[in-house]
This record gives sequence, C-alpha cells and structure tokens, in this order.
Amino acid sequence: MSDGPETQLASGALEELRFQRYRLTLPNEGATRLFDGRLIYLGSAPDNDFVVDHPTVSRTHARLEFDGTGFLLRDLQSKNGTWIDGVRVHEGYVPATARIRLGHADVAFSLDEQAVEVQLARSDRFGRLIGRSAQMREIFALLPRLARADVSVLVEGESGTGKELVAEAIQAHSRRAQKPLVIFDCSAVSPELIESELFGHVKGAFTGAIANRAGVFEAADGGTLFLDEIGELPLELQPKLLRALEKGEFKPVGDNSRRVADVRVIAATNRQLDREVEAGNFREDLYYRLAVIKVRLPPLRRRPEDIPLLVETFLAAAGATDVQVGYETMRRLQAHPWPGNVRELKNYVERAVVLAENGRLETRHLSSRSIKQEPAVQEVGDGARALLSVDYDLPFKDAKQRLLEVFETRYWTRLLDDTGGNISEAARRGGIHRKSLEYVVKKLDLKGELKGDG
Repeated sequence: MSDGPETQLASGALEELRFQRYRLTLPNEGATRLFDGRLIYLGSAPDNDFVVDHPTVSRTHARLEFDGTGFLLRDLQSKNGTWIDGVRVHEGYVPATARIRLGHADVAFSLDEQAVEVQLARSDRFGRLIGRSAQMREIFALLPRLARADVSVLVEGESGTGKELVAEAIQAHSRRAQKPLVIFDCSAVSPELIESELFGHVKGAFTGAIANRAGVFEAADGGTLFLDEIGELPLELQPKLLRALEKGEFKPVGDNSRRVADVRVIAATNRQLDREVEAGNFREDLYYRLAVIKVRLPPLRRRPEDIPLLVETFLAAAGATDVQVGYETMRRLQAHPWPGNVRELKNYVERAVVLAENGRLETRHLSSRSIKQEPAVQEVGDGARALLSVDYDLPFKDAKQRLLEVFETRYWTRLLDDTGGNISEAARRGGIHRKSLEYVVKKLDLKGELKGDG
C-alpha cells in the first residue's frame, strides 16, 4: 500500500522457487496439515496458519519457513518456550523428522516426498502495492494474470492491508483500464438503501425517490466494480447480486424491466467468508461465484521485512527523505503489531514527520496502542545467562531507565510466577523485604501475578 508512482511488472520478471512440502501433526488429536516452505505462523489464535489450541501455547507462538538453507523455526517471544527434539530454541533448523514442542503441546514435523514450485515477482511493487517479502512478491506475480483473465476475484485481508489497491492494480492492467473503476462499500450504506445503491431506482420507487437514479452496476458498465466489505451484504439481497454476476442483468428498485451491464466484479472482505457460508450468513452459490480466484493479503505484522521499504516510500511521499530512522526505531516498528496494518503505518509516518525532533522518527508518536516491545532481557536456551537489548536511539538516562523497568518487570514476574503468586516467598527469594516488593508490585502493576499467600 503506497502513494508512490505506479509501476508495471515487466515481462519475464519472475523467479521460481521450489519448496519441499512437509506435514505438521498434532499427535493427541490426529490432525494433520500439509504445508510447503512458505512462511507460516503457529499459535493458539484462530488466525494462525497452524492452530494449536492449548493453554500453554501463546496466541502467536512461533513461525516456520524455508530460508534457503533449511526449515527455520523461530520462537516469537512466547511465554512458555519452543523446543526442537527436546532442545529449547529461540530459533533453529528442524530436521526431516522432528518433534516440535510449543509450551507443553507436541507437534510432529515430517518432510513429504512432494515439492511445489512457486513463482515470485522480482519487483518489490505492483501498482501502488509495495513489499519485498515472499508473500507480497507471490501476489505481484499473480496479479498480472488476474488482470488478463477478466474473472471475478475475492480479496481477503484485514482492514488497512490494501484490498482496494489490489482492485485498482488489476483494473489498471486489464482490458478495462480505460473504463471506470467504481468503488462501493457494502458496510457504509443502511440495509434499506443498499439495493438502490447497487442497482439504482426509478422515480417514485419509495419515499424520497424524486428522480431516476443509476446504481453502481450501471455506473461501472464496461469497467470494474469493487465491492468492499462484501460480507456485510444482507442475505436477502444476495440472490439479486448473484443474478447480476451470472446474467449481467439487474432490475432497478421500482422498475419492472431488467437492464444489462458488462461489469467485472472484484469483491473484498475482512471476514473469513467460507466460515460465514458454513454459519449460514452468506450464500454458498454467491461465494463460489465471487471467489473464482482468491487473493489473501497478509497483515503487516506477518511481513515485518516490508516495513523499511514502506517507511522509505512514505517518507518520500511526504517530502521528508532527509528524516532519519534509527536502527532501534526501525526494530521497534517491525515488532509493533500494527492492528491498522499499512494504513496505520502510513498515518504514523505522516504524523511522526510533523512531530519529528532533530530530524529523526520516534516510536513515541505511535497512537492507539503502545509499541510492542521485545524484552530487554531475552533468555537463551535453558541457562541463566541473558542478552541485554539496549535502545541506542534514546539518551543514556532514558535508555537506562527503560532497561531497568523492563528488567524489574521480568525479574519479579518470573519470581511471582515461580512461587505461585506468593508475595512473601517471592520477596524472600529476591532478597528484599515484603513491603518493598509490595511497592514494586504496585509501581509495575503486577497485581495480576498475585494469588495470595495461602
């Protein structure tokens, strides 16, 4: 997602990667899934590629991908750790057959005999979409083919990932490029008016219809109609949309005659529409008519390697190429969860440029949610040694204070956890008076760790 110049993928600008397939199995449940070497996430949250529903598994626990050397498993600061064949790892390569443990949940890893070839664009942008990650470059390789195909496309992704830019790029490189691209947000119109907005109405069709009015289908004739948030379309209107897609016909509200429009539809949703079908909230026949091809845009938190390029692009668009981004600041931006995705990052850069002091971007200008911090003390293996992560972009006193606060929090959280929340025992082990620890608990807001002294 970008405000930069549009670029077209050059002919032949593709590379092919060959990925060995592998299986992940939950032994206790017998559930098995087949993956290739593309990046996947494992955790207890339902949006992970491989869901491990266990109380000791973090929401986003680990990531696994083929990095050119082997299958690299990386722990994502999980609470209860990650193991490969009994060895705790921050990151490590998984052998051909292995037992992965997330917290206290076992996952069996085994290579499959088959391999899959994946095409990636060499370019780091297509239209106004930007990214160097394999996920985005795979999408960039697909979009030119979608532009030529003239079939319906369903774009899935969280808000702010750039779904509208996908429609824009497909339209711009299709035979309909000189025709209109009409954008309609199904969630922005009341259910009573949405049929009129889609198909138009004739004078007198309802109270307030003082003249004939064309809908977005008629306005997009010859071009492309982008239906954003298609999952919000009322169930009773879905058969009419299905007919318009299949027959190219629609009937304005209050009119007895049908009209014809040559329209390519690209729909988008931030829901998992196949699950909405299973729940009875979306028609199965309409789903398959819309999802001839599906494009899934990854959230920004799942492609942090794209953030430096995006920041550079947004700085250039803001005319602020002289603004510096320190190493520590960039590291924090890449660790931030970005609930608003690329849109939130763009807003942050624009805001931070205005508020920048000494020509440097600072993460304190992030809004809504605080930056996700990597711990200042990271445990390596099962030993007691620790690595200190220092914020070199801050003045000495501020960096020292932040480091001490993070250390205190982790130290006392660990002791309270080890003692079952017993503040007296934790104070004894830490070598301080109980009253002193009570003060620390209050200062650091660690009350959630307390379970009484009984």
